[in-house]
Amino acid sequence: MARKSKYGQPSAKLSTTLWAPALYIRLSREDGDREESNSIASQRELLTEFVDTQTDMAAPRLYTDDGCTGTDFDRPDFQRMLNDLRAGIVNCVIVKDLSRLGRNYVGVGEYLEHVFPLLNVRFISVSDNVDSYLDPRSVNNLVVPFKNILNDEYARDISNKVRASLDLKRRQGKFIGSFASYGYRKDPNDHSRLLIDETAAAIVRDIFNWFIGGTSVLGIAKRLNEQGVPNPSAYKRQQGMNYCHPASDKLDGLWPDSSVRRILRNPLYTGTMVQGKNRTKSYKLHVSEAVPEEDWITVEQTHEAIIPIELFDKAQALFERDTRTAPAQPKVYLFSGFLRCADCGKAMNRKQISQPYGSYHYYICSTFKKQHSGACTKHTIRSDRLEQAVLETLRSQIALAVEMDELIAEINRSGARSRSADHLQTERAQLETERERIEQMKLSLYPDWKAGDISREEYHRLKEQFEQQQARLDTRLASLQTRIDEAQNGVDETNSFLSQFVKYRNLQTLTREVIVELIDMIYVHEGGKITIKFKFSDAYAAAQDYIRKHGKTA
Repeated sequence: MARKSKYGQPSAKLSTTLWAPALYIRLSREDGDREESNSIASQRELLTEFVDTQTDMAAPRLYTDDGCTGTDFDRPDFQRMLNDLRAGIVNCVIVKDLSRLGRNYVGVGEYLEHVFPLLNVRFISVSDNVDSYLDPRSVNNLVVPFKNILNDEYARDISNKVRASLDLKRRQGKFIGSFASYGYRKDPNDHSRLLIDETAAAIVRDIFNWFIGGTSVLGIAKRLNEQGVPNPSAYKRQQGMNYCHPASDKLDGLWPDSSVRRILRNPLYTGTMVQGKNRTKSYKLHVSEAVPEEDWITVEQTHEAIIPIELFDKAQALFERDTRTAPAQPKVYLFSGFLRCADCGKAMNRKQISQPYGSYHYYICSTFKKQHSGACTKHTIRSDRLEQAVLETLRSQIALAVEMDELIAEINRSGARSRSADHLQTERAQLETERERIEQMKLSLYPDWKAGDISREEYHRLKEQFEQQQARLDTRLASLQTRIDEAQNGVDETNSFLSQFVKYRNLQTLTREVIVELIDMIYVHEGGKITIKFKFSDAYAAAQDYIRKHGKTA
């Protein structure tokens, strides 16, 4: 009688077949397989000991997938083992238990019932007492698919818990990425917190300032490459990180324009964490899909900002404008994205005319340029004349802003703002007292009705009157509160708007920066006249209103 091993299989050879075993080991970091009994070392020891007890097996080959999920079979060593099975190098697959083969009910069933039998491969699950050669019925036993279902369900449950945990961390503003974005580094004491990496942050600031100053995205990339600045992927590797990006790694450390654009578009640099932009379709299909923007998880002020929000907003506004230039042009033109035809509303095209005495540039309506018959007229204007007109108009607007700023400062010094706020506070207190008096009178109606002092009809009529009086008082109180807020905070907001103009009080030359900051759009009329629409028009009107209310004129 054959001697049995401690695993229950006969150790005596039952045939002349000498099996070439493949010991398959898998450990996942994602589906919860972290128990000591499932460690790589533990699985290897158990399977090696099992093979040593068998007399019909040759020296085994080891296949190990460490850190690979069991919900799919696209694992490096599993695929290597399949190739060896097809090549006849091995013909017996041995695993610790069914969950090591996989946690996909359909996939595991496909290998056990179709793939392995077609390849004449023997399958052994040591802990489950499954052996397709010694006991073929053990593979078809109802227990096997039931265990596979449980393994599948376990992976689904763990996946849901992991996803919920990650979403919670995202909502808490914690960083959950493997590598910090360019310009930041992970806090060594808290990997979910970002700290500024000053070396890379300086480059990020340069990128934003160059872009606002008129350098195109492609021009910024060329400038960085000319300066020998390594791209984000190369920089991370220089810092000792095991970072790999297939597309970027082919660039040999050079900056592509896509990397520059990604930095300019990333609100992370303002201190705002935006995560959850992509997700996997399911715990079985590890394919990434985009998440609708309204479902992104955004948390503000989670870390120190590299870029002020005002500068970031300016950059985003520029992306909304058509600032295209020729590929060889590293900087956008002075008025790119800020010129429109006053009649058809289309962009103005920049053209050049060469004459014996020199060349000059001019702008022309793009609708007319495309020869849309009768659609529009030229609306042409020379570039140098346009620049001079805009500069003079800006100087006038800046001078007016300086005058308004000085008037508001005088108002504040005179104490008019404080007196106005005090008067409004007194008026509000009187209205609140009156409302409380009416409330008490309304509350006394019910006892009077129950006591028989007033009729039911009188009770409802008086109650309605009191409620109408309270509604009118509530409206007046809300209006008063708005005026109080304006008196207390309105000047600060106005000064903030005025400061945008006042800081250019000595403007001598028209630059891209001043156009981006102060001008919304320039409209060119037929005959060369222009209309400039400035930014902060609402704040400008509020400043005028504030000055007018306090007896000043601007």
